[in-house]
Formats: sequence, C-alpha cells, structure tokens
Amino acid sequence: MRDQSQNGSTALSTETQVTLTVLDSVHSNHAVTQRHIAEEAGIALGLVNAYLKRCIKKGYIKVKQAPANRYAYYLTPIGFAEKSRLTAFYLSQSFNLFRVARNDFEPLFDTCEQSGWLNVALFGASDLSEIATLCGHNNSVTIMGVISPLAQEEAIAGLPVYASPDDLPGLDAIILCDLASPQATYEHLVSIFPKERVLAPALLRISDRPAADDMMGDD
Repeated sequence: MRDQSQNGSTALSTETQVTLTVLDSVHSNHAVTQRHIAEEAGIALGLVNAYLKRCIKKGYIKVKQAPANRYAYYLTPIGFAEKSRLTAFYLSQSFNLFRVARNDFEPLFDTCEQSGWLNVALFGASDLSEIATLCGHNNSVTIMGVISPLAQEEAIAGLPVYASPDDLPGLDAIILCDLASPQATYEHLVSIFPKERVLAPALLRISDRPAADDMMGDD
C-alpha cells in the first residue's frame, strides 16, 4: 500500500481502490475471507478488518454469522450503488478509460445490431458518451441522441440532447453512459424502459441483483 503521507489525491486514490476491492470481493463471494481481500488489495490483514468495519458502519455491507465461526458478507443496495460510483470515479481519473470503454462499447453495439435494435440513445452526458459515439460508427446502429435530464447543452459530441426517453419515438435501446451515479441511473431506467434493452458497459460494474435486505431478512 502506498505511503499515506503522500499528497491528498494519492491518498484518496488509494482509499478508493481499497474500498472498491472490498466491495468487489464481497459482491463476488459472500464467504470471502479477510485474508483473501488482503491479498487482492495488497494491504495488511489488519487494514482489511478496518475497511470492512468502515463499510459496515456506512451501511455498504451487512455481515451474518455462518457455520464454523465464519462470517458471510453481503452488499446492501447502498453498497451496490457505492461500488458502481467508485468504479466510475476511479475510471474517470484513469488514462485507461478510453481503451477500456472502447472494448466494452463495441460488443454492446454488436448486440444491438444482432437484436435488431437499430435506434439507440446514450443516457448520460459524460466522457463515456463521447467515447460511445466513436464506437457506434462501425455498424448499422443509429445513435439518435444523448438523454440527459440536467444537461444545458443542445448537443453533445454532435448529437442532440433530450430530457427523457419519451422524447425519442421509435427508440429501441438505451446504453448507459452516466458516470455520476450509474447504479441508481440503471435502476431508474429499467423501471421505465424494457430491462433487456438497457445496456451498460462492463466497466461500470452495474449489479442486477436482489438486495441484501431481501436475501437476509430484517434481522
């Protein structure tokens, strides 16, 4: 782990990465051990315990005792949202954003083409929407515009901006490009648009999951 005495931006970046590793590990395996998380994050075992306690205190993770004196960890709805937000934040600061996003968007556009969803819109005014426009020129899919309820611009990356999917008659699919709160935006979109037609790049780590509260009950 990097020296915490370095500048504030480095410390923030390190904390973001470790928190994201903890949330990712819990999401991937409810029975994950603290030792495994320590190996994944490259930090001391004691620090993992501190990060887990912090995540539990903030409501990101629920813990339940399992057989043989072990523990099972579950992400809460807040935890899923935070995992997605931290992923978006970390990638937005990364020089790898373009490369990673391009690799994710190309198969999404291929899926749209193969499914006959030829009229698509991008949801969210961000660097991702600009990268997506570059990837959408390699097939028969038409990007109708960018949906961004709060955007002040009339055009983004040469595309018209709309306030709502309802403003786009004939819209076949939506590709999520929001970097501010991607998980919450995804959940909103699937509540107003067919779920199978709301697509998200893998880099956003969107979770389509039952909430921990539903899985564990209220105890």
